[in-house]
Amino acid sequence: MSQPEKLTNNQKKYLRGIAHGLNPMIMIGSNGITDNLMEELESTLEHHELLKIKIAFGDRDERQEIVQYILKQTNALLVQSIGKTCIIYRQNDETELPLPKN
Repeated sequence: MSQPEKLTNNQKKYLRGIAHGLNPMIMIGSNGITDNLMEELESTLEHHELLKIKIAFGDRDERQEIVQYILKQTNALLVQSIGKTCIIYRQNDETELPLPKN
């Protein structure tokens, strides 16, 4: 099963439901995006298809830029972004989270 190009509203709703109980696995502090952070993010995405990320600094526009940068670098899809927290999804080859069809 290959990574979808875009998530449908139904798929986002399904993934938000799963992510609701998750604690943030990646915390982005005042150092911003570093090479080590991106390596850790990539490694974590390989093990977990669904990640909750907390961005603990910056205003709304800066946080949005960080989210877009992460999505571009990791080829992940944005599930939700609220305040300082975002949820991203990248399907693995051996997926543990089969998405609803539509």
